[in-house]
Amino acid sequence: MLYLHGIGHFHPENVITNRFLEELDIGTDETWIMERVGIRERRTVLPLDYIRETRNREPWLAHEVSLYSNAQTAAAAARMALDRAGLKPSDIGMVVAGSSVPTYTTPAEASTIAAELGIDALCVDVNSACSTFGIQLDLLNRMMPDKLPPFVLTVQPEAITRAIDFNDRSAAVLFGDAGTAAVVSASVTARVAVVESNSGTNAAACEKVTVPFAGHFRQEGHAVQGFAIRRMTESLQGLKAGLEDVGRFRFIGHQANLGALRTVCERAGIPDDRHWHNVSDFGNTGSSGAPAVLSTHWDALHPGDRVAICLVGAGLTWANLLLTVEDRK
Repeated sequence: MLYLHGIGHFHPENVITNRFLEELDIGTDETWIMERVGIRERRTVLPLDYIRETRNREPWLAHEVSLYSNAQTAAAAARMALDRAGLKPSDIGMVVAGSSVPTYTTPAEASTIAAELGIDALCVDVNSACSTFGIQLDLLNRMMPDKLPPFVLTVQPEAITRAIDFNDRSAAVLFGDAGTAAVVSASVTARVAVVESNSGTNAAACEKVTVPFAGHFRQEGHAVQGFAIRRMTESLQGLKAGLEDVGRFRFIGHQANLGALRTVCERAGIPDDRHWHNVSDFGNTGSSGAPAVLSTHWDALHPGDRVAICLVGAGLTWANLLLTVEDRK
């Protein structure tokens, strides 16, 4: 069992509104976007003038003009997580990172984040695109507790707008940037526990979502959305089935788009007041989406709550977590 001691999030200040996208003249407007994906705004690490003038024709250049590096967004989220956990960077014995669009192929992203925070510890990357947060925790949950340091920092920096072709309306309307981080332990208890975790991969379909080296994001949208809805629904139904009291049950899904999430809730019987999401205000932020939702609701968690987190990602990968909240100090 893993214990979640603290979680944090960071969203850059530059806002891509639907009006901004409409002014790019790529065949989209507010009505079209809201009807199809239900997203009002997204955040980006890119200067808006850069997007307006270049449409991000050369993704490699996006790394150079970014207002924040992945290490900086991850560190900002990690500082919030550490503060909530009541810990210092020196308390961390391992850093695990993953990103859909990493800054480097070498060194490991975890190393750059640890350097930004002044952490001297084992650093390793575990990346599975949008399901990274869940798979990181599932892998740690499978390890022997005595093989892990007391506190592990997991981080998910996402700057997917660096890989977006802003002439492609199907991608431009979806994605935003964010960073998230969580402090977990297998040996030190906390009020939030990961009592169940699972993950898997449909590798035969791995090329349905791709970001080539220094290239643009591409996906087979219909097939990927179908997989996401089916997989999240099955995971959610499985987690929900084992609970006797669903009155304090909450659902957080992969923040792909609002329509997909509502379909999952409808099929799994989750009412609106038990569905936590942020995709309308921040877009699809990859692996940062679901943990950012949890971070936003951190202070709203109460003893007796159960939170199901169901994720999907490129690969095609999936992961789910069941969290319980107890009355611990």
